[in-house]
Amino acid sequence: MYIWFFICVSVVIAIIPLHFLSVEHRKLQERYGKEKGIKIGKIYGLISGWGFFFFWIGIWVSPQPRFTIQLLQNLSVVVPVVNFSIPLLHLTFCAISLIPGAWLAIKGVKEVTVKVAETHRTDRVVTTGAYSIVRHPQYFGALLAHVGISFLFSAWYSLIFTPLMVVLIYLISRKEEKELIREFGKEYEDYKKKVPMLIPRLEK
Repeated sequence: MYIWFFICVSVVIAIIPLHFLSVEHRKLQERYGKEKGIKIGKIYGLISGWGFFFFWIGIWVSPQPRFTIQLLQNLSVVVPVVNFSIPLLHLTFCAISLIPGAWLAIKGVKEVTVKVAETHRTDRVVTTGAYSIVRHPQYFGALLAHVGISFLFSAWYSLIFTPLMVVLIYLISRKEEKELIREFGKEYEDYKKKVPMLIPRLEK
């Protein structure tokens, strides 16, 4: 019954090795030559990036058990166009998580450009805007949005999948940083010391 959810989860996990390959810019250029290596890296990046994105959406919308927080469960908001009822508490949790998550992710993409976000290839260390809050604002924002959308759809499997998604995002972030250190050396090391990886610091 819930086969589509598990297919989406399996594809998201299977895409991770391809993402790892997409950020190994130097290895690809050494193996295939500079021009061809850059092209192959971009192709890997596009496939893994968009694949991860679309199948992550699949995790949210695929058929799965629904849950309702018992507190205030009788209060709900109805979307008449699609006849969709959302518990008010779920909508509140969604707004608290989704709005800042989407804002941070979008700001991160704008800071580095869509092309860099798609291909995972940059020619400079970005330290301004959202990147002054966390080193991976797109991933942190996506995790917040994931929780918010899971509450929006009352998607039980999607919500309990969150810890595994955190692990996957951490592994991706760590791999990207290893390659960024190889490319930018001390400049990125200094940036790492100043800005947290995924969880913003409360103090200045």
